[in-house]
Amino acid sequence: MAPGKYSRGEGKKSSGYCSTVSIVVFVAFCLVGIWMFMSSAVPVQDRQLQSESDETRNEVKRQVVNDGNSKQFEDSSGDLQEDATDNSGVDSQTVVETQEETSSKEEAEAKNESQNGFDEKKTVSEDDNVNSVNGDSNSETGEKEEEVSRETNEGGQAESDGRVENESNDDQTKQKDEMVSSTEEKDEKNQETDSQQSDAAELLKERNVENGAWSTQVVESEQEKSQQDSTSQNQNDYDWKLCKVTAGPDYIPCLDNWRVIRKLPSTKHYEHRERHCPDESPTCLVALPEGYKRPVKWPASRDKIWYHNVPHTKLAEVKGHQNWVKVTGEYLTFPGGGTQFKNGALHYIDFIQKSLPKIAWGKRSRVVLDVGCGVASFGGYLFERDVLAMSFAPKDEHEAQVQFALERGIPAISAVMGTKRLPFPGAVFDLIHCARCRVPWHVEGGKLLLELNRVLRPGGYFVWSATPVYQKLPEDVGIWKAMSRLTKAMCWDLIVVNKDRLNGVGAAIYRKPISNECYSNRSRNEPPLCSESDDPNAAWNVPLEACMHEVPEEESKRGSRWPAQWPSRLEKAPYWLNSQVGVYGKPAPEDFAADYKHWKNVVSQTYLEGMGISWSSVRNVMDMKAVYGGFAAALKDLKVWVMNVVPIDSPDTLPIIYERGLIGIYHDWCESFSTYPRSYDILHADHLFSVLKDRCNLRQVMAEADRMLRPEGKLIVRDNVEIINEVESMAKSLKWDVRFIFSNDKEGLLCVQKSFWRPTQTKAISSAIV
Repeated sequence: MAPGKYSRGEGKKSSGYCSTVSIVVFVAFCLVGIWMFMSSAVPVQDRQLQSESDETRNEVKRQVVNDGNSKQFEDSSGDLQEDATDNSGVDSQTVVETQEETSSKEEAEAKNESQNGFDEKKTVSEDDNVNSVNGDSNSETGEKEEEVSRETNEGGQAESDGRVENESNDDQTKQKDEMVSSTEEKDEKNQETDSQQSDAAELLKERNVENGAWSTQVVESEQEKSQQDSTSQNQNDYDWKLCKVTAGPDYIPCLDNWRVIRKLPSTKHYEHRERHCPDESPTCLVALPEGYKRPVKWPASRDKIWYHNVPHTKLAEVKGHQNWVKVTGEYLTFPGGGTQFKNGALHYIDFIQKSLPKIAWGKRSRVVLDVGCGVASFGGYLFERDVLAMSFAPKDEHEAQVQFALERGIPAISAVMGTKRLPFPGAVFDLIHCARCRVPWHVEGGKLLLELNRVLRPGGYFVWSATPVYQKLPEDVGIWKAMSRLTKAMCWDLIVVNKDRLNGVGAAIYRKPISNECYSNRSRNEPPLCSESDDPNAAWNVPLEACMHEVPEEESKRGSRWPAQWPSRLEKAPYWLNSQVGVYGKPAPEDFAADYKHWKNVVSQTYLEGMGISWSSVRNVMDMKAVYGGFAAALKDLKVWVMNVVPIDSPDTLPIIYERGLIGIYHDWCESFSTYPRSYDILHADHLFSVLKDRCNLRQVMAEADRMLRPEGKLIVRDNVEIINEVESMAKSLKWDVRFIFSNDKEGLLCVQKSFWRPTQTKAISSAIV
């Protein structure tokens, strides 16, 4: 059978068509491969450059903020990635930033087209350089994508030689892109290296400058971490425990030393009521009474206190009929009575002034000593007459009488007239009061009354309200006769004897002489005058002597004149300071004035406003290291009283404090103070701890401060920074709160607040266990 006409020709045509298709497919695959290569390489570069551009813009933004942008603390979407920002919520600031970014790109593209190359980029600023690189990359990428797309769409109609030419062009383009990419990467690395070196140099430069005038965060942070580590370590060094003692929450270390008391050869002169401090002051903490509450505020506290704060009822049972104290529900109430003034202290106070108007409460008579004070209602009501009374009584069978006084907000200490001088200088009290104080004044040559003579100001008054004054029982008559002989021999004048008909009692008022004439005219030198070497101001652990000190008559001597009336005496430098040099090195009157001015500024500018102290809740204050009493004087307009303590190793300025119409006492802070626990709202220590550090254990001093302070009471310390840090560390270990701390030029100020925290572990104090 003959073949068909077109059999051979059709076969050749089919074979050629297949070859053409094969070539097209091959070229297409090549183009696809090139496209895939370009899409995987170029966009990465684009993303890197875009990221660098974003970082550059953010860096510029941070610099602007630091240069004073007033909106630096406002939220801005410019800090976010574009895909994380909702266009509907874009604010004006973001719009501005976006417009700036777009303008930068358009400018870069125009430069690229006109200058034809990337060499010009090196002359552009750093911010424009990054943006122009970003724009060129996007432009080149777009052109390549369009070229690939066009070649793919026309691949089926192109001739084989055209496809080969395109492949060659693509290879050249690829090589060019690789060269561009390599060059750009080198430029970027060089720029990054230069930038890092420049940043490091600038940072070092800044540190050098900061080290010259400012502290750096590096230094501050390292110091703070070191301080915290040190503080943490120091706090761990303090292992506080609860005192296990017979007195429990009422523990007074120097009055509850039963180890010594049991060994006393005699208690005839109340030796067992005197101070007998342990060899080492305790470092344990005194427990709180069960149910203890925040004390009642003054003046309501004068009339009532919480029963659970001083949970003792013996006095209410024994003295309730005399209106000392009564139990009224959850309170202990104080009707204002006493053994000699059952119908109220105010009537009794007015009775004394009516008996002798020259007493002039609150003017001539400002500073009073109340002996055997009971619950101190006499002193408590004298506040209404602008009189400040130092009340004292022993810790005896009249359970917690001084503790009642302090809880009520009335100045008082635990003390007894025994074998030692009272802790006061000579000739400082304007008036001394004894209402059935149970002191045998007339025995042993009048030794105890002679001690009152020592502390009474020349021309001052002694008010004695006791049964020998107004009763005619044989014992009372005998005591009255003995007292009359003794007071006459002491040259005291009996000014008046009067009877209070309302209370059914009487009072005798004596006056100390203002000259030595009477002493010289006595027929017998009994009681004898003290030797000239006997210092009447020496009072710390000095045994009593049955003698009298001469009255100073020289006008420049203290005691030769009566102080100015209150309140003028508070602000005037005592006349007898004129010839002396002050504590701070200036003439004493200038020193006095400068000290008062200093404390008025400190109190008004810092203590009253800057420490967060609610002064309406403050009543009992102690200045643990008083000098001239300037701190107490600066508080005169507040409803507080201040116990001014002059340490025994400090200059003896306590007579100046009394001359101003304030009260105070001598004390050694290496020993416990003669007061009950929880007595004071504020303790103030001005450069005390640094002085004590050389001879006392500061931990013992801090434990004593904890004992004297009420829960939520404040300790204010002014001292060098080293001491401030140490006290702060101890306070934190006691779980106290730091309310205020400040330091400047190696001096510091610290205010800490005691908490209700008590440790759970106990420490037995064998000397205080019966």
